[in-house]
Amino acid sequence: MTTPPRTSHDTPRLLQGATNFRDLGGHVGQDGRRVRHHRVYRSDHLAGLTPEDQRTLQGLGLTHRIDFRGAHERATLPSELPGVTALALSIEPTVVQRVQALIAAGQVPTEAETVELMCQTYRAFASAGAPVYARFFRHVLEQPTPLVFHCTAGKDRTGFAAALLLGALGVAHDDIVHDYLLTNRLYVRSTLVEAHGPAHVMDVLWSVQPAFLEAAFATIEQEFGGLQPYLAGPMGLGPRERDRLRASLLEP
Repeated sequence: MTTPPRTSHDTPRLLQGATNFRDLGGHVGQDGRRVRHHRVYRSDHLAGLTPEDQRTLQGLGLTHRIDFRGAHERATLPSELPGVTALALSIEPTVVQRVQALIAAGQVPTEAETVELMCQTYRAFASAGAPVYARFFRHVLEQPTPLVFHCTAGKDRTGFAAALLLGALGVAHDDIVHDYLLTNRLYVRSTLVEAHGPAHVMDVLWSVQPAFLEAAFATIEQEFGGLQPYLAGPMGLGPRERDRLRASLLEP
């Protein structure tokens, strides 16, 4: 495995009220061209931003915010950024509810069973969630950057979106996984998010593992023939769209 390059998202926290906020820039993409800095950011929920955080984000020149959270999540923790247009691309959370239902029925899942539940969630992102992620790509193509996309923890729905975007830009798989796993260093469980259960279960639910993301990519391989056919098909990124995306987000 190659050693991923040090990029801007390896630096200390930029915001006080969000712990998983980072720039996707710096990775090496198609033809050795690096992903532009200060164009696309990923984050956990933005409901706890301080006034200083708001000023920091205004200084980044953000134009759009894409929110993958479900309706109840958005209502419970509203995230408003003045001057930033919001787009809700809802993917309703299911895994926490499934775990809580099992616990309520007296069937506490083991760590391995919880990992499998997370893998099932990622398989669903790649299959049932494809129309939502296709809308994500259309928005990135059609709207000006800088933009930020996020969910509640910024690790699963957001993590898969980041993996697809970096893949479309030609970033190597190892570097995509590296970016994905940074969540385990950066994310701190928010006191604003209520979720309770046995420690061994919650530790799995609030972290990321390579197996989760690989489950999604395995589904893409099995059902669509690989990442490139998946991008060209369900994601709507034909050669013209992919060229536009790379012209926008890769350095010359």
